[in-house]
Amino acid sequence: MSRSPRLSLPLLMPQQAQRHLTLNDAFRLLDVLVQTAVVSAERSDEPDAGEEGQLFILPPGATGARWSEMETGSLALFDNGGFVEIRPVAGQLAYVTDRRSLLLFDGAAWGEGPFARDEWPAIGVNAAPSTGNRLTVAADAELLTHDARTPGSGDARKIVNKQATARVASVLFQTAFSGRAEIGLLGEDRFAVRVSADGETFRTALKADPASGHLSVAREASPACALDVGGAVRVTAYPKAALPPAGNGSGQIVLVADEAGGAVLAFSDGAAWRRVTDRAIVT
Repeated sequence: MSRSPRLSLPLLMPQQAQRHLTLNDAFRLLDVLVQTAVVSAERSDEPDAGEEGQLFILPPGATGARWSEMETGSLALFDNGGFVEIRPVAGQLAYVTDRRSLLLFDGAAWGEGPFARDEWPAIGVNAAPSTGNRLTVAADAELLTHDARTPGSGDARKIVNKQATARVASVLFQTAFSGRAEIGLLGEDRFAVRVSADGETFRTALKADPASGHLSVAREASPACALDVGGAVRVTAYPKAALPPAGNGSGQIVLVADEAGGAVLAFSDGAAWRRVTDRAIVT
């Protein structure tokens, strides 16, 4: 009997008697091959009985009166009270019910192929990924939250890992795809914040020394003290009547705008504001 070249469906022949048998056999095969769904691709022992139309993908070492005679990777169809073998074709997809996943037959074996869950070459969400941006998301907002289902610890740590000290691990902020600010480890192990007005020239705004925790502001050199500023420092000016409470903490510095003799810097000793010029209490 002649069959179709791909799915091996029985074909009607000229002047064939009882054509309905051949046609029904083709329909029966199409019924299980179109939108292929199998019970399992891992069960290796042949069931004593099954439901009509049930399919199994036979794993290596399948056992049973009929399964043991079938080729690994075949589709075992329960039909008319027993199992019959159907050979899959390259490109055939099957939904595996007990795994809730898709398998692809490549002509030699079944595998997850492009449906593999452990590794994806690229992912695009509402946008096309590229070689340079293997994960591309086009959305008004993205949420990364702690694991509340497994459940997890309640922590939410996001990791950006670089290969070596001289490489970059950062987050870049852009306007119209032109860089404006970048934070992270930028070619060294000092955490840095840098900004740009044109996307080409970047200026350092802040760097943190990993050994001391000291900060440098607007300068490239490592900080010599807790706060090392590469330029003038401005503090807020207050009239005497509106000075913040000195008791908030000693060491605060403000500019007293209306002190006798003119504006003057003042520091808090923890109880009162004192002029830096003569340590006299601001009154």
